[in-house]
Amino acid sequence: MTIKLAETPLLPPGFTVPASRWTDPATRLRELLDGEPFVFAPGVYDPHGAELVMYHRFPAVYFSGYSFAIGHLGTTDMDLYSGPEIADGARRTVSSLRKFQLTMATGDPEKGVPPTHLEIPPVVADMDGGYGNLFNVQRIAELYVNAGVAGAHIEDQVLPKRCGHIAGKALISADEMVGKLRMARAVADDLGREDFVVIARTDAVSAVDAPETTRGLDLAIERALRYLDSGAPDLVWCEFPNSDRGPTERFADQVRRRFPDARFAFNWSSSFKWFNDPDPISFAELGELGYKFLFITLAAQHAMGYAFSKLLQGLQEKQERAYIDLQRNEWAMGDDIPTKSHHLFTGVPYHQVMGNVLGASRLGKFEQELEEKAV
Repeated sequence: MTIKLAETPLLPPGFTVPASRWTDPATRLRELLDGEPFVFAPGVYDPHGAELVMYHRFPAVYFSGYSFAIGHLGTTDMDLYSGPEIADGARRTVSSLRKFQLTMATGDPEKGVPPTHLEIPPVVADMDGGYGNLFNVQRIAELYVNAGVAGAHIEDQVLPKRCGHIAGKALISADEMVGKLRMARAVADDLGREDFVVIARTDAVSAVDAPETTRGLDLAIERALRYLDSGAPDLVWCEFPNSDRGPTERFADQVRRRFPDARFAFNWSSSFKWFNDPDPISFAELGELGYKFLFITLAAQHAMGYAFSKLLQGLQEKQERAYIDLQRNEWAMGDDIPTKSHHLFTGVPYHQVMGNVLGASRLGKFEQELEEKAV
């Protein structure tokens, strides 16, 4: 596919970025949901992880609340951070992707590294239970929308909420949840961001307490229908307790009997031991069932934890040789690891080029500094 390119004041003349830079991220997300069998978004918790997702050209980014709790506080997902804290994390992530597009569009002229033109993936963020009542939702939704987030999900748990895979969850009333969804929708519309994607999540399958007498999957289906009846959410998400296909298929079938065009979000959860499942449901199969937005909440956290633990184990056993092995793997021919040159990945060439164009001072070349030290 040919990408339409355009100039920006944030690059020197002659350098370009994809013209989609100026498309509302929510509009882009809706285009993807309408045009693709499914949209997969790896879960991240910081700007660096989101930049890697963008570099490898995934269509969207999922900004995970549980990952944020781990990365920001080093703790579990039980509403221990506040709404403005995660909203600021999402804001910094969206901002970093816009900057990263400029970084890659510059390349490294001095070293002959050509520009790379990357589309900015829309970011979908976790809003948990809204961090309070209806008016807390109003505040956080405004922060998310103004940050350039493409969409967010709200869940129907009593606050303080718990991760969907922690025991002891309780539900607010369906009416209260509908009010929160309508508030999020109203905030986006009021700010001129009508395309902002609202996702309604229900934890009814494994909740131990709820206003209704029904429990389990039947309650989750009933809740999803109530939420869709309100007209506020664009997708519904049922948090399942395990990887079994049956409930996933039945939920989609039952909801679509009343809402044939209903679309769903699906957490391909890190909590499930997928490697023990003899027939794990695939992304393509989920897409056929109507699960159009798919994500792995803790993808970045598990990947970082595994890779860094392996390095630390190596450093204990082999000391400096372990890091030499890491570098050898990073720089192996044919393997595209963008962070091997943190100089390029973090935008040093971009700063150099734009600093020269704008007449900034104290932006000498590294080679010049070495020459001065040698004198």
